Amino acid sequence: MTNLANPSLEPTDRAILRELAADGRCSFTDLAERVGLSVSAVHQRVRRLEQRGVVRGYAARLDGDEIGLPLTAFISLTPIDPAAPDDYPKRLEHLPQIEACYSVAGDASYLVRVRVASPTALEELLRQIREAANVSTRTTVVLSTPYEDRPPAV
Repeated sequence: MTNLANPSLEPTDRAILRELAADGRCSFTDLAERVGLSVSAVHQRVRRLEQRGVVRGYAARLDGDEIGLPLTAFISLTPIDPAAPDDYPKRLEHLPQIEACYSVAGDASYLVRVRVASPTALEELLRQIREAANVSTRTTVVLSTPYEDRPPAV
C-alpha cells in the first residue's frame, strides 16, 4: 500500500506510526517488540519521524464530562462582509473553548469545535465569537460521541 500524500514513508515507519497512534505512551521496548526492531532502531526512527514533523506531539485525551465541560458543539463561521480579511483563526485564537478550527469548503468559511460547561456558556461563547470575528454562526450541538480521535489509516 502506498501513501500518495507521502510516498517516503516506509512500511516499518507506518507500523511504528500505527502503534504510536493507538498508544502514544507505548515504551520504546514495547514498540520495538511490536514492530520487530531493536529498541535503538525504533528510538532512532521515532526521533527521525518527530524531526520530519510526521509525529507532531503526544497528548492526553481528556473526558469532557469528567473535567466539567460536557457540552461539545460545532460552529460554522460565515463572514458578514465577504470582502473582510480572512483572518478569523487569528481573531479567535484567544478563546480557549475552541478546541479545533478547520477551513472548509461550502457556505461557511470555517468550522470550529468547542467544548463548554453549559448551554449558557455556549451562548456566551457564540457572542464572543461573533463580536471578535464579525461572522454569523450556525451551531450544531453534539448529543453523544460514539467514537472520536480515531488514528488515521497509515
